[in-house]
Amino acid sequence: MSELVARTGRQQQRYKDGYRLIAGCIPFKCSNDVEENGGDPSKKIVEVLMINSNRGPGLLFPKGGWENDETAEQAALREAMEEAGVHGDLV
Repeated sequence: MSELVARTGRQQQRYKDGYRLIAGCIPFKCSNDVEENGGDPSKKIVEVLMINSNRGPGLLFPKGGWENDETAEQAALREAMEEAGVHGDLV
């Protein structure tokens, strides 16, 4: 597994009309675990991952600056890994 180093600084981040553009995601997984869904195999269990912030109380979804050398999708995937330590597929 490669070591992940978070990007720092804002010199490579995108701006529009003076506002910093960000990318984020809502990490989730679905399960058909019959034991967890009351025995009904047609019901899916959805788990959503949220993170806490050092800057204040509460939970939020992974997000951060969208950099010049990446698409919005790449930025969202990068932020999920940097902030939550997860990777997945975009849907």
